[in-house]
Amino acid sequence: MTDRDHFTNPDATADVYEWLARARRERVAAVLATVVDVTGSAPQVPGAKLVLLADGRAAGTVGGGAFERRVLEEARALAAADGAPARLVTVNLTRDLGMCCGGEMRVFLEKVLGPERLVIFGGGHIGRALCAAAAAAGYAVTVVDERETWAAPARFPAAERVLCEEPEAALPQLGIDAATYCVVATHSHPLDQAVVTALLATPARFVGMVGSRTKRAKFLMRLRERGLAEATLARLRTPLGVEIGAVSPEEIAVSILAELVGVRRGAFAEGGEGGAEARRAPARRAETAGAAPPQEQRR
Repeated sequence: MTDRDHFTNPDATADVYEWLARARRERVAAVLATVVDVTGSAPQVPGAKLVLLADGRAAGTVGGGAFERRVLEEARALAAADGAPARLVTVNLTRDLGMCCGGEMRVFLEKVLGPERLVIFGGGHIGRALCAAAAAAGYAVTVVDERETWAAPARFPAAERVLCEEPEAALPQLGIDAATYCVVATHSHPLDQAVVTALLATPARFVGMVGSRTKRAKFLMRLRERGLAEATLARLRTPLGVEIGAVSPEEIAVSILAELVGVRRGAFAEGGEGGAEARRAPARRAETAGAAPPQEQRR
């Protein structure tokens, strides 16, 4: 790394791949720009790269000058846009930028994201199974449980981090942001409620809780009494998991992971109980309507 951590213009001498690795470690989103084709005279050759981090840092070069400014503008626009994670940009250097080169360059822009983080509150049977399944699906998993036996790192070999602390006390050091997924499955309903209340005050992308519709109704009633707005309550996803008739902890973990992936890939809309019903497999909606999934009956 260079000493230029914060700069206005890209550091052309920096190693783009090192900066990409750094972005992943810091959990900073980035856009990678690669010159894929050149026609005529141009300031760079195919393969030239530039990376723009979401916090404004940039490294590498695709040629400098007006063309590079244009690429940075396109990269910022892609970073801010929802939807497609990639874009192909073609720039005629004379017509579009007034440059004398006379050539044309094509640049492929792609969003580069580090592994999304999943924080599991509760190191019980479901938490343990979910940790293994989610890690295999590419999530960086943190497990939090205040019970020393249940929070033993040996029980969670796939976890990035295991904290033996009271969940509420651990929250400040977790750095929960808009890219963090949270699943609450503790050993205590009062603890579940306390953690859910705290998580709904964070920008977490996903706040889910293992539990039944009855438990959901009671929690929402208590949270309303505390003055939480309906828009805030709607963020709580429970009952949790896609309805697949899951019974064992491992099966329940699969159903929860399916919902996590559905949110990650944009297949599921945001929502609480109503969203849970909408997440049922189409072929099973009629026969399962009104029936509590097995995992709900366990809670």
